[in-house]
Amino acid sequence: MPAAAPTRVVVAPQSFKGSADAVAVASAIARGVRRALPDASVEEMPLADGGEGTVRALVRATKGTLRAARVRDPLLREIRAEWGVLGDGTTAIVEMAAASGLPLLTALERDPRITSTRGTGELILAAAASGAHRIVIGIGGSATNDGGAGMARAIGYRFLDAEGNDLPEGGAALASLARIDGQTDPRLVRPAIEVACDVRNPLLGPEGASAIYGPQKGATPEVVAELDRALARYADVIEGFVGRSIRDVPGSGAAGGLGAGLLAFLDARLVSGADLVLRAVDFTKHLKGAGLVITGEGRIDRQSGFGKLTGAVAAAARRAGIPVAGVAGSVGPGHEALSLDAIAVASDGVSIAQAMADPLPLIERAAERVVHAALDRTH
Repeated sequence: MPAAAPTRVVVAPQSFKGSADAVAVASAIARGVRRALPDASVEEMPLADGGEGTVRALVRATKGTLRAARVRDPLLREIRAEWGVLGDGTTAIVEMAAASGLPLLTALERDPRITSTRGTGELILAAAASGAHRIVIGIGGSATNDGGAGMARAIGYRFLDAEGNDLPEGGAALASLARIDGQTDPRLVRPAIEVACDVRNPLLGPEGASAIYGPQKGATPEVVAELDRALARYADVIEGFVGRSIRDVPGSGAAGGLGAGLLAFLDARLVSGADLVLRAVDFTKHLKGAGLVITGEGRIDRQSGFGKLTGAVAAAARRAGIPVAGVAGSVGPGHEALSLDAIAVASDGVSIAQAMADPLPLIERAAERVVHAALDRTH
């Protein structure tokens, strides 16, 4: 950075999970930047990694539009779910959490044996019906373990037992799957489908959808074993139906096996969520003319540099030769690997519980500190 303070600052954080969404975090950081640099132009680019909040963050970042559809939640109750069209007018953004996410259920309602991704399929159809040329799907935060069978039902497929009866919704019923009928809704033939998927888990086994993610959705060890057997049957039938292997594709186990369903029935491409998001908002274009980039998340640690959004933002800024600073709720081992020019911890001096209860003033003050620290380092 030249000796003068930056005249343009790009603020590109993700949410502080469990505390504040990306839009609120970006606004708080921007307020802190303006206190430190009253004359600077500050661009707020709240970002997300494919989970809850992705639609709103990307719509805002690209000056797109929010839309809504009536879909079914994981227990098939009708709800209103948001989706969006990005600023290019041809890319639709959908997040499965809006239709099939864990926050839609109470703790007592969590049961991956019966929860369904049908609502996610209905959201995808709504996006396709808008005329979108490209559909981006974020698949974080799922409440389901049905391998995407519910999604596939919504777009034109039937799942039948040996007697030709339709199977009930949910992951457990897939143990009785004998054959699949149907074809993809014609409205989904044209759009390219990209899936923000940052996990590499296969569909089955000790690293698969049921074993790794089932417990957080309410599965006991016995239910995990039941669901894994059901998904194994599902894999046998769908691989025979589509004529290619799905079960071992990295990411096929994402979102309770929705990754496998999207591969099989929509020929989707599973890509890094961070890379997909930065391309979707044309992040490199927004870096032009910037003198400082500030990113952030609830906890910056070693994982932040491995395909996560914070690390991707930092890497993009470094490639552009722009100093990059971070604001974090807390830091953990390995945060140094991001090679940030400065970092400020919002929870310094207070307990984590206090910080999470009222995070925005703390984030704002941390942003002001990090600007001064970055300037001191780079002058």
